[in-house]
Amino acid sequence: MADQRTDAEEITTGPAGTRGRRRRAALIATPLLVVGVALAATNLRPAVTSMASVLGEVRDDLGASTAWISVLTAVPTVCFGLAAIAAPWLGRRLGAGRAIALALAVLTAGLVLRIVDGPWVVLGGTFVAAAGIAIGNVLIPAVVKESFPHAIGRITGIYTAGLAAGGGIGAALTPPMEQLLGGWRGAVGAWAVLSAAALVVWLLGARHGEDRGPVVATAGTRRSMLRRPLAWVVTAFFGLQACVAYVAMGWLSELLFSEGVSRTDAGLMLALISLIGIPLSFVVPPIALRQKSQSGWIVGLACCSLVAVLGLAVAPAAAPWLWSVLLGVGMGVFPLGLGVIALRTREVSETTDLSAMAQGFGYLLGAGGPFLFGILYGATGGWTASLMLLAAVIVAEMALGWAAGRPRFV
Repeated sequence: MADQRTDAEEITTGPAGTRGRRRRAALIATPLLVVGVALAATNLRPAVTSMASVLGEVRDDLGASTAWISVLTAVPTVCFGLAAIAAPWLGRRLGAGRAIALALAVLTAGLVLRIVDGPWVVLGGTFVAAAGIAIGNVLIPAVVKESFPHAIGRITGIYTAGLAAGGGIGAALTPPMEQLLGGWRGAVGAWAVLSAAALVVWLLGARHGEDRGPVVATAGTRRSMLRRPLAWVVTAFFGLQACVAYVAMGWLSELLFSEGVSRTDAGLMLALISLIGIPLSFVVPPIALRQKSQSGWIVGLACCSLVAVLGLAVAPAAAPWLWSVLLGVGMGVFPLGLGVIALRTREVSETTDLSAMAQGFGYLLGAGGPFLFGILYGATGGWTASLMLLAAVIVAEMALGWAAGRPRFV
């Protein structure tokens, strides 16, 4: 009985144990690692926005129903939630460097898979690609906290700017690429080249530091995140902001196109809501995350989303560029969602656990948004009911964001 040890203890000796402890050591904070973080982040959104920008063509080519399209728009967030729950275990087993490399490889495979056949293969490939994204979603913020402890705001800004840039270029470039590459399959599949490039850079830049010695587990005695009320507040807030973001990324282009905006302009407007996040990512997190409370920032940004959604409900074609700008500003709440995960925890292990919980359960909660948005549209034949539901979600996001932004620890 004396030699029985839990998985979490991971106390080993000899060369194998040394390699295991090295995998658990922090990645070395080098400029190349910063580039790797930025490039990895850039690949975590094109899988979603590239498909959304040609959603009509995909539906027509596959002969798909509105219900199938609703499922397709919900698949990424469902998978983000399911895979995010397993990401901390994967990070412990492989180390952050190898786990994120695996995530990029899985993402690349999924991007290729989903263009080779019919509707079910499209769904399956999207699920595989989203699994890779989910692992990166959880582990990269933990890398930021552990490897750059004195620059969390700045590196979080770079990470979220990469996310925004990836989402924007995925939406903006896919429609013209569709014409150049002979259809939506070539245009959507081409993003696998970018993820493969990110994998190469990550493999070059992700190097673990010195062996930190045997790790004695505290996981068995640490109170579970599931028993911490503030962890549930952060999770619910993260889930609702994800719901708003993925409804926008999944449906905005189709909504605007149905209201008379050209397909190219609708794709550019979808790109705009992501690209606005780039300057916001360099300005908002470094300022807001240095302050004791982030509540005012969260509510202020969410108000912009609320105005945009009400504008789309009342007069969508009157000022589509304005609604897109406001929605993009409102989605600037996302880096604060990541930031409060780091700020509401004391240790890196807690950050990883809370990140997995917030993104796991949060994305599962958020997945209902794109699906219900599409189902309501199909049932009513218009966008008003769907947009009113989204407005209610934003109000709830504001209330929970106010609570999550207050200065305390889980």
